[in-house]
Amino acid sequence: MGASGWEYYVPYQKDVAAALEELQARVFREQDYYWSGDHPLSEDDPVPRPATIEELWEDEGVQEEGTHSILDMDRVLRPGEHPRVGAVRPVHPDEACRLTGTDVLTREHIEVIEALVEEGWSGRVAVLHDGAGRPSELYFWGISGD
Repeated sequence: MGASGWEYYVPYQKDVAAALEELQARVFREQDYYWSGDHPLSEDDPVPRPATIEELWEDEGVQEEGTHSILDMDRVLRPGEHPRVGAVRPVHPDEACRLTGTDVLTREHIEVIEALVEEGWSGRVAVLHDGAGRPSELYFWGISGD
């Protein structure tokens, strides 16, 4: 199948890890992720979607292929932590300034900052601001799945 890019906008909140958990719960609830059981080898052998995220990750296909969504990320990195597979890394103000000339990002900067995701199985998160410069949204984006 190959890797897939994904992106989500959520209302701003200071606790980015909590925002990630809420987003993942929503994506799971809305079934907005790839599930190999939706494509059974035989129409006579449908596989029901899991009832919980934990059950989802017990599935061998999901462990190998992922969900091609934010569900493939397991945490938000703290400042100073090195990037790693399955983690969302916040955009640092220095990165934002280098790419856009400002650390007060808006939706108009999305196309430029999307290049910050360079590897599969990783994600980023940026605080987006309204016209008055106040934080208004969190933008999560990344690449995952095989």
